[in-house]
Amino acid sequence: NSSDLSPSFILASIPGLEAAQSWVAIPLCSAYILAVAGNCAVLLVVRMEPSLHAPMYFFLCMLAAIDLALATATVPRILSFYWFDSREISFGACLLQMFLIHTLSAIESTVLLAMAVDRYVAICHPLRHAAILTNAATAKIGLLAMARGVLFFLPLPLLLLPLPFCGSRVLSHSFCLHQDVMNLACANTTPSVVYGLTAILLVMGLDAVLICLSYILILKAVLRLAAWRERLKVFSTCIAHICVVLAFYVPLIGLSVVHRFGKDLAPLVHIIMGNIYILVPAVLNPIIYGVRTKQIKRRIL
Repeated sequence: NSSDLSPSFILASIPGLEAAQSWVAIPLCSAYILAVAGNCAVLLVVRMEPSLHAPMYFFLCMLAAIDLALATATVPRILSFYWFDSREISFGACLLQMFLIHTLSAIESTVLLAMAVDRYVAICHPLRHAAILTNAATAKIGLLAMARGVLFFLPLPLLLLPLPFCGSRVLSHSFCLHQDVMNLACANTTPSVVYGLTAILLVMGLDAVLICLSYILILKAVLRLAAWRERLKVFSTCIAHICVVLAFYVPLIGLSVVHRFGKDLAPLVHIIMGNIYILVPAVLNPIIYGVRTKQIKRRIL
């Protein structure tokens, strides 16, 4: 019986498994615990190991902090829904969660671009690497990433704030996303659609193009090396970052495709894609860097 001025939304449950949703939440909770433990371990290792006080590992710490914040902004609320049947989320809480998800994703995209530039400078201009990417420059990049994410995605909840919601208020996911909430409005959402698509293209889309460009330049530099063994040794320093980029962009693209073109798909597909988008990068990133980075692996062991 909420009014149009202050609506509430209903979080989506897994179809056909409503009676067993408390059991379904166990693997989700396990993945969240693994993500928290892994990212906290990365932060502690980098802090305690002086040899890791370098731009590459500072960027990795930023990535770990973002993954922690993104998982914590969503998973505890999902677990409260699965375990305590708390399906209803207020309009204000939904907008806040939506803003955090999109802003943190934009910040992570910017940090991944900065890490790609770090690899490019380290491989293509090794003698200038220390002078270009100083600790001060790394801190400025982190602040710029935060400002960029906030400025681009703060308008999203502001555009939804005045819209009336007079029809169905059941979301497609167990958390709030801009596309999902926007589709429930019973008013003209063209400004919100246009701005949302523009923000995604100017942040995640542009970052993806620049990351690809960085690796094209890196590949050209690597192929100039005479020995194959030397080529593999140099390019292997990029393997971890490439895996992390794929772990972030593949679920993001998949979720975007499901929202844009998968309206006729089963609700289960939307829920699974949403959970993958939230948890897969947070779980995989510390594992990837823990396996690929000898210093981190040795210190954790």
